[in-house]
Amino acid sequence: MSTNNTNNIKNEDLGLHFLALARASSSSMGGKREEEDFEEEEVPTELNTINSSGGFLVVSPDKLSVKYTSVNLHGHDVGVVQANKPAPVKRLVYYFEIYVKDAGAKGQIAIGFTSESFKMRRQPGWEANSCGYHGDDGLLYRGQGKGEAFGPTFTTNDTVGGGINYASQEFFFTKNGSLVGAVYKDIKGPLFPTIAVHSQNEEVLVNFGQKKFAFDLKEYEAQERMKQQMTIEKISLPPNVSYGLVRSYLQHYGYEDTLNSFDLAGKTTVPPVFVAQENGFNEQDNVYALNQRKTLRQLIRNGEIDAAFDKLRNWHPWIVQDDKSSTCFLLHCQKFIELVRVGALEEAVKYGRMELAKYFGLAGFEELVQDCVALLAYEKPQESSVGYLLEDSQREIVADTVNAMILSTNPNVKDLHGCLHSCLERLLRQLTACCLERRSMNGDQGEAFHLHRVLNSGKKAKC
Repeated sequence: MSTNNTNNIKNEDLGLHFLALARASSSSMGGKREEEDFEEEEVPTELNTINSSGGFLVVSPDKLSVKYTSVNLHGHDVGVVQANKPAPVKRLVYYFEIYVKDAGAKGQIAIGFTSESFKMRRQPGWEANSCGYHGDDGLLYRGQGKGEAFGPTFTTNDTVGGGINYASQEFFFTKNGSLVGAVYKDIKGPLFPTIAVHSQNEEVLVNFGQKKFAFDLKEYEAQERMKQQMTIEKISLPPNVSYGLVRSYLQHYGYEDTLNSFDLAGKTTVPPVFVAQENGFNEQDNVYALNQRKTLRQLIRNGEIDAAFDKLRNWHPWIVQDDKSSTCFLLHCQKFIELVRVGALEEAVKYGRMELAKYFGLAGFEELVQDCVALLAYEKPQESSVGYLLEDSQREIVADTVNAMILSTNPNVKDLHGCLHSCLERLLRQLTACCLERRSMNGDQGEAFHLHRVLNSGKKAKC
């Protein structure tokens, strides 16, 4: 008796996990929601005529060129102007360019990045929280008056670019389409693309991406991603660990036929490392009731919910003995959905009154019941806001629920969470957590990690 009570507690805990997944689908979570998380950041589009040292320069009406019109008498008579927006941070790289139309009397032109509080009478790099590459001497200035050797000088007809590599946390600069060099970005907070002119008749045109860059930015980004990939590929792994990961995944979800074919194909390979054993899980836990789990998954994926109920009552009756459990609820919802799928609407109404009505008013259940019932209101329910229920992914959630319930009946199971996810999925979650933590340590700068995007890009590469 005590064993049954314990199993019931486990059943409900696991069932609630999958119920949450089913409800999350109605909010367009998962892969679709993940893609929507990409935030559109505002980007620099022109020069900021308000926050500039206007007494020493003239900005053109299109706000994309600047000319020094004064006579340089003092070191602080600098014509400085920032972009109208800070550099966006939720990407791999940000970059902009200037074209030196006229180097003027002394060619004291600079390009760089400065903070919002930067003194607009100083060259970028001369003050704290700024960095600048200067044309007259080719030096790089980072927060102090003394520059450091960096690159060549630049003058009339040269195109110079400045960028931020968020993956490596570096500033980088280019000249006439070639990379000059990079330095560590030790400045926090929003940074504005900044241009400075400092001697008579100096004139600069700015390109924030409205025109094609002289520097091949896409190739640079591709090389940066390749560097990251090469770093990953240098990490040492146990031999044939991928074999063990795939095998444990097939075992966990009951893909018995595929597992047998996989084992047959792998007989000529080196004996694999069994990941489950390395992480404290017995491989037999995943093999438990393998044939039964395979059969139930096939039935649910085929929409044969009545047959799945019958098998569960025969093989694992305690899983469905509480008709108000999360598992039974999801199975009843799926039965209703299958009736709608085949157009048996009258039968669906009768089934809903008999089986789904009892879940009205129960916390956690009512929202999904309402979505199921709403299928009846649409002539083309698959195109409606509740059309997600008719997707194969909803069947998979129910199949995964039943699979986890059966795994939890194994008397040798010590870790309940091991019934929820395979070793491969836990590894992917760990990867995601590490990438998010790394980005957090960089002040949430750089590309956000989206697992679905990574997986989909892999598919495109193969095609």
